[in-house]
Amino acid sequence: MSTAATTATTSTAPPAHRTAWTAVLASVGAFVTSLDVVVVSTALPKFQAQLHAGLSDLEWTLNAYNLAFACLMLTGSALGDRFGKRRLYVIGLGVFTAASAACALSGGVGPLIAARAVQGCGAALVLPLSLSLISDAFPAEKRGTAIGIWGGITGLGVAAGPVVGGVILQYCDWSWVFWINVPVGIVTLLLSRAKLAESRGNRPQLDVPGTVLAAAALFALTWAPVRAPSTGWGSGEVLGALALGAVLLAAFLLWQRRARHPMLPLGHFRNRAFSTANATAFLLAFSLIGSLFMIAQMLQTGLGHDPLQTGLRMLVWTGMPMIVAPVVGGLSDRFGNRPFMVLGLLLQGGGLLWLAQQAQPGVGFGSLVLPLMVSGIGISMVFPTVAGAVVGSVPVTDSALAAGTSNTVRESGGVFGVAVLAAVFAANGGYGSPASFLHGFRHAEVVAAVVAFAGALVACLAPGRSAAGPAGGPQPVAQGRPATAPAPLDRARSGAAVTARGRRGG
Repeated sequence: MSTAATTATTSTAPPAHRTAWTAVLASVGAFVTSLDVVVVSTALPKFQAQLHAGLSDLEWTLNAYNLAFACLMLTGSALGDRFGKRRLYVIGLGVFTAASAACALSGGVGPLIAARAVQGCGAALVLPLSLSLISDAFPAEKRGTAIGIWGGITGLGVAAGPVVGGVILQYCDWSWVFWINVPVGIVTLLLSRAKLAESRGNRPQLDVPGTVLAAAALFALTWAPVRAPSTGWGSGEVLGALALGAVLLAAFLLWQRRARHPMLPLGHFRNRAFSTANATAFLLAFSLIGSLFMIAQMLQTGLGHDPLQTGLRMLVWTGMPMIVAPVVGGLSDRFGNRPFMVLGLLLQGGGLLWLAQQAQPGVGFGSLVLPLMVSGIGISMVFPTVAGAVVGSVPVTDSALAAGTSNTVRESGGVFGVAVLAAVFAANGGYGSPASFLHGFRHAEVVAAVVAFAGALVACLAPGRSAAGPAGGPQPVAQGRPATAPAPLDRARSGAAVTARGRRGG
């Protein structure tokens, strides 16, 4: 058992060596989950050729992961708050690593998809808790920079994914795109167990009915866009899943109003910073993940590049977060999150629209470099500032809950993005020839650009820096209030709330 001390989630900063370990190990967890998504996207044409996978199968290799990820992140955050963030983070790394080995050993599309779903379960623990661990470890005035570094290392995973995937697929069997996760996962797991401090959130009791209702509602709502490309948006299966999801979501919200210790305090959604950041995250992921699904295939199927050439060429797009996100994270401490969210989504949409215009048969890659760079810079500006805006809008004891909510919304957006862009592609093109593929690709990317522009409009509604709080960091816990005390929003519901300013003064 690790000797790392169990700590409460308070505003007292841990020692410098502890924050350094937290920044590195939490970022590595986000890194491996991000790396995996991009590596698998690069491998899609190999799955199509070697595993005889159709378009639906290719979608499921991504969506099985995203579906489990989206459905269980709120549950993962709740479990971390109740039983310990470090403990659940380590368990998530173990599940993700074991499932990666299962993916590598799978001999067909069916077992691969099943193992990808288990991978998503592990990632549902790792990603939201990685952000919460960083939020807990750093003082408010440094959280924007820390989250920017977290975003930069996550961006490194996105940037390295196409290159790593390309090298593997060029010289090794496709299974090695999964084997690569195993040593990284084992080392990170062991170091996290030894070096991270334990912490818990404001959750004296697990909301079991809320957990079940949330997972079921999210499953039904994300099942619909996953199945729509195969069965049609007007099919009974899709409409039934949407209706069932809406009923389960309504039941979840009603239960949250009655629960003594709700899984998701609904008062957070009355906070404009929290609600606009989550809406922005959904639209960002819709555009980004849907485009990732299409661009990795466009460079291979549409332009004829091999996997390694594809990975290297995608660096001008995927490498931007590694460079830009840490800088933007630091600037957001001074200027707030809203300017970077708005400008970033405008750049993302403009770059994708430009890319759609340039993607013609016979086009040289040089004509695609600037559109990809513009889009990549835009994504890099939004990713850390949305994360900072979400955790900065709630008390620090609710940071895991906020991160879980945001990542759930974001992954749901990714599922809808892949499904909708695949449907647009299928309606306007196909795999019959490069020209046919590029015709469908252009239509899909126009949709992705429009969604990014819609995200910019939503981001305009976010509060400015003075309204959101200094540094965009999590609201501090009042001195003298134990970590297990009710959060301010919960106290407000019971009539025992006092203002944060008054509590800091008292």
